[in-house]
Amino acid sequence: MLCTLKIKLITSNEQFNALLETMKVFNQACNYASEIAFNSKTFSQVKLHKIVYYDIREKFGLSAQMAVRVIGKVVESYRVDKKTLHTFKETGAIVYDERILSFKGLEYASILTLQGRIEVPMIISKYHQGLLAGRRVRGQADLILQNGTFYLLLVVDVPESEPNSENGFIGVDFGIVNIAVDSTGEVFSGNKVNGLRKRYAKLRTKLQSKGTKSAKRLLKKTFQERKAICS
Repeated sequence: MLCTLKIKLITSNEQFNALLETMKVFNQACNYASEIAFNSKTFSQVKLHKIVYYDIREKFGLSAQMAVRVIGKVVESYRVDKKTLHTFKETGAIVYDERILSFKGLEYASILTLQGRIEVPMIISKYHQGLLAGRRVRGQADLILQNGTFYLLLVVDVPESEPNSENGFIGVDFGIVNIAVDSTGEVFSGNKVNGLRKRYAKLRTKLQSKGTKSAKRLLKKTFQERKAICS
């Protein structure tokens, strides 16, 4: 089972600015590559790489692997829709991989920026620490900015726990034809209840059409009776 962990980064002002600048330039490069991809109808990773790779490195000053991640993000976005030009927000996520992101235990993330690598402290909850225990933390994550704070979205493969069937509970599905069917297979028919519902519906329509005080009192009484029987 794949589980996404949201890891908070504790950045200094200098580190924050380095990550923010890198994020903005990364997405500018995405917009540049996206326009070329759309205009030339080139949505293949290999073909687009041949067209824009060197230009991205020269124009935006990105590393070789960051240029690859730019192309990858653009190509991935066009998998769903190729009819419109895709644009990227200046603070859109950066897709990092093992070549440009690594971890120093569960304390620090080593992240590539335009100014080089920086080591940023991380906050990982005890629950997430438990999920990561005994597993190698690989440098494959999305760097995102939310409410002025940087986070890493890290996907880990966690074994599914065995289902507990001996807990004294059963599952119940509710319906209309059959009011309920439990997980043991027992069916509770809705024929009687549905008949009462139809009867009270006709009576309600008749009383509402009269509009007299006595009809309203009877309407209120039948509504309470119907609620007690059919609910």
